[in-house]
Amino acid sequence: MNQNHGPTCNGQEEYWSDPKTHEKYKEIISTTPQRKGIWVADLHQHEGFWWSAYSLKGVLWAQDHFMPQPNNVILSSAPKSGTTWLKALSFALMTRTHFDEPASPLLTRLAHDCVPFLESEVRSNPQNLDLDVPLLATHIPYTSLPKSIIDSGCKIVYICRDPKDVFVSLWHFVSKINAKAMDASALEDLHLEDAFEFFCEGYSSFGPYWDHVLGYWRASLESPGKVLFLKYEDLKNDTISWVKKLAQFMGYPFSSEEEQKGMVQKIVNLCSFENLSSLEVNKSGITQVGTNFLSLKNSSFFRKGEVGDWKNHLKLEMATRLDQITEQKLKGSGLTFHFSSNA
Repeated sequence: MNQNHGPTCNGQEEYWSDPKTHEKYKEIISTTPQRKGIWVADLHQHEGFWWSAYSLKGVLWAQDHFMPQPNNVILSSAPKSGTTWLKALSFALMTRTHFDEPASPLLTRLAHDCVPFLESEVRSNPQNLDLDVPLLATHIPYTSLPKSIIDSGCKIVYICRDPKDVFVSLWHFVSKINAKAMDASALEDLHLEDAFEFFCEGYSSFGPYWDHVLGYWRASLESPGKVLFLKYEDLKNDTISWVKKLAQFMGYPFSSEEEQKGMVQKIVNLCSFENLSSLEVNKSGITQVGTNFLSLKNSSFFRKGEVGDWKNHLKLEMATRLDQITEQKLKGSGLTFHFSSNA
């Protein structure tokens, strides 16, 4: 694939070379409410959500400068909700006519390196946008998305997950991060109980989690042709059916011939947790977030990939509390998570 396309982001280069723009974002961030939470020592409140300073710079940049292409598909999620799997599946679906199965880039590259994040990789380098594969990802809440995306013809796929599993996955992930690389020297070992309180109160990057989910849920009800809302658990339970729905929604439906040849199952197998986590690139590789912002082991994105692993970490009263918060937050929305609190 050719990634040497011109930028589709107005002002991309100017952002880094214009001190006034840089100072404007710094000034906005400096005036926001701050507090400790999950992910970094200081989170900043802006537009009803909590962000790291790095993420908030990316959001402000995207709101000011990003211009999507009509055929872009935006993969959105809160952190640790199934992002890696959704990226892999969507990339495999879009590129299945580009590569023979043994030549898929997913066999030699982390899914996150195949699908760039808007607020980090796209912001840092416009050539991270590959117009041959018009996919990009974001953790930005729906209400903070650039107006250019909302008003465009591009489609959005959102994935959410049982908040209990999201929390446990997030806690494990943050525990693996090098505090110095995050420019968060005040971040000490985060005990499960402390992290749990932060999560329940909404003090996590791109949180509160429930508000993040509800924004996309409501958008999917208002514009079902533009926003596809997925649950991680549904995708795990009936992967074949949901992958076919995903392909149809993105505009890459399977032909009858492809289905007869087992192409759907091949993509499901390629993108399975068991396959991806066993690849050498994902066992020993390193990925770069942004421009010299953070280096992470690829293996940090592959822990268990299971539904219900929270049972191995949360006490019954913790699980019950999270379920009660979820029920209260989602009340009247029509969205439910039908999961047991039995630890």
